[in-house]
Amino acid sequence: MALQAASTTTGPPPGRSRSRRFLPERHLLPYLFIAPFFVVFGIFGLYPLLQTFWVSLHDWDRLSGAGGWVGLDNFSRLLDDSDFYTALFNTLSIFVLSTAPQLVAALGLAWLLDRHLRASSVWRALVLVPQYVSVVAVALVFSQLFGRDFGIVNWALQNVGLISDPVDWTADTWSSHVAISFMVMWRWTGYNALIFLAAMQSVPRELYESAQIDGASRLLTFRKVTLPAIRPTIVFTVVISTIGGLQLFAEPFLFDQQGNAEGGAEHQFQTLTLMLYKYGFINNDAGYASAVSWVLFLLIAGIAAVNYLLARRSDRA
Repeated sequence: MALQAASTTTGPPPGRSRSRRFLPERHLLPYLFIAPFFVVFGIFGLYPLLQTFWVSLHDWDRLSGAGGWVGLDNFSRLLDDSDFYTALFNTLSIFVLSTAPQLVAALGLAWLLDRHLRASSVWRALVLVPQYVSVVAVALVFSQLFGRDFGIVNWALQNVGLISDPVDWTADTWSSHVAISFMVMWRWTGYNALIFLAAMQSVPRELYESAQIDGASRLLTFRKVTLPAIRPTIVFTVVISTIGGLQLFAEPFLFDQQGNAEGGAEHQFQTLTLMLYKYGFINNDAGYASAVSWVLFLLIAGIAAVNYLLARRSDRA
């Protein structure tokens, strides 16, 4: 009787054996919850990416379908194409001219909105006004503002004495890049400002109170407290702005008065996405357009990786 009682008391509890029985199901349950994302990503993300690479290895006409296998000839042709290097320079130039001032202005705007203002919700809504306006309308307005003969920008610059003759903003490389950059900054500065504002409002207020007790000015508090606290958000906006800036299409396409994808008479503001559109949807050369898209993909991935490495290095410092 004693041995039977001992064996009964030393056996595993019923609840523990039951939990072990259902342990595989408990491990599989999280994967079932995230499976829809991977299914959607595989259909609309991974498959088009791999299909584009497959098309880039063929002489592929967009209307008639697949042609012959050419291997890496489309990439070799791309590297020998002077228009590609022009489009690459234009893309990087417009990206730098628009992204860096945009993020700095967004930080300053978020810093102002973080103060106790009257009708703060109204001011934050007004910041998003450029997002409500169609990009076509924005391009139309800015084309008029930067017009050569009757543009307000030329009129203002002549009145202050910065220029003597009207500038044809679409004819020159740098002038067209500046005009398009202003369009990009107008659309996205407020959007990034609200992202920065949300990050600033999550910073513990005790840090600001300690800085105020120590006699730090508002500008010094912004540099020593706010910026380090919102560093992950800054890295996020830099990466997102990099992706969007290198894929710029609508602004330069609508800025061209000829209404084509040439980016000016001498391709002075033709970006890589405009070049992709030209060969893919106008010339119907899907193989060459796919090669352009893959080079653009690798460029974006490379710059995003550099941003990630710089962010990790700054976190360790």
